[in-house]
Amino acid sequence: MSLFPSLASMTGFARDRAAHDGVEFAWEIRSVNGRGLDLRFRLPSGFDSLEPGLREAAARALRRGSLTATLSLSRTPEAARPVLDEAALDFALALIERIRLRLRTTAAVAPEAVLALPGVLRAPAEEDEAKTSALHAALRASFDRALDALVSCRRAEGARLGVSLAAILGEIESLTERAAQDAALQPEAIQARLRDTLRSLLAEAPALPEERLAQEVALVASRADVREEIERLRAHVAAARALLAEGVAIGRRLDFLAQEFAREANTLCAKSASTTLTATGLALKAAIEQLREQVQNVE
Repeated sequence: MSLFPSLASMTGFARDRAAHDGVEFAWEIRSVNGRGLDLRFRLPSGFDSLEPGLREAAARALRRGSLTATLSLSRTPEAARPVLDEAALDFALALIERIRLRLRTTAAVAPEAVLALPGVLRAPAEEDEAKTSALHAALRASFDRALDALVSCRRAEGARLGVSLAAILGEIESLTERAAQDAALQPEAIQARLRDTLRSLLAEAPALPEERLAQEVALVASRADVREEIERLRAHVAAARALLAEGVAIGRRLDFLAQEFAREANTLCAKSASTTLTATGLALKAAIEQLREQVQNVE
C-alpha cells in the first residue's frame, strides 16, 4: 500500500486505442510540469467540436500541469470508400434530362461524369448525423479511459515522489538538529570574535567608554543567535510533513514552504560564527535545493 495515495505528480503519459464502425483511432495524452492547468488538443480536421467537452473532462480530473492530448485516426479500406448519395444522384440526373430537353439533344452522358458531379459521391465523414454522433461518443469514451490512465500514472509517480520528499525532509530535520548542536558550541567562536573586535576598538580609541563596549558585545552576540532560525526550520519540517499527509493539490503550498526553508537556511549561514555551523548550513541549503527541485513536480 502506498504511503502517499493522494499525492500526484504533474508528469505522466497514457494511451488508449480503439475502433468504431470501420474507424481505428488512438489517444495519446502527455502531461508535464506547469504553473497552472494548461490544456492543448491536437485533433484531426472535422473533429474540433469535441474539444469543449474534452476540456471540461480534463479540468475535472486535473488541478495543475501542462497537458497535450493528440488524436490520430484512420479508416479501414471498406470504411474509406466513398458513399453514393442517392438523392443527389437523382437530382443530378433530373438536371441532365432538363438540359437535354432544353438543348434538344440525345447525346449520352458518361456515368463517370455523373459521379464526378459535386455531392453525388461523398466522403465517409459526411455520413448521416447518427453515425457521426456514435463515432464522437466512441472517441470521447476512449479519451476518458486515457484520462483515467493518466491520473493513475500521475498518482503512481506522486507516491514515489512522496517517498523522495519524505527522505529529503528527514535529512533537513537531521541537519537542523545538527545546526542546533553546532550553534550551542558557538560561544567560544563568539568570544574569539568579540576579543578581536575589542582589540580593534581599543586600538582605535583606547579611552572607549564602557557603554560603547557593551553595545558592541551585545551586537556581536545578537548577530550570532540562530535560535529563531532553528525553531522556524523545525516548524517548516512539521508543516511540510502535514502537507504530504494531506496529499491533494499541495504543490503550490509546498513550493512556498520550500522558499521559506531556503530563507531560514540563508540567514543561518549569514549568522554563523563557526566553520562547523557554516558547513552544516551549506549542507542544509543543498538539501533544501533538492526539496525545491522535487516540489516542482507535485500537482
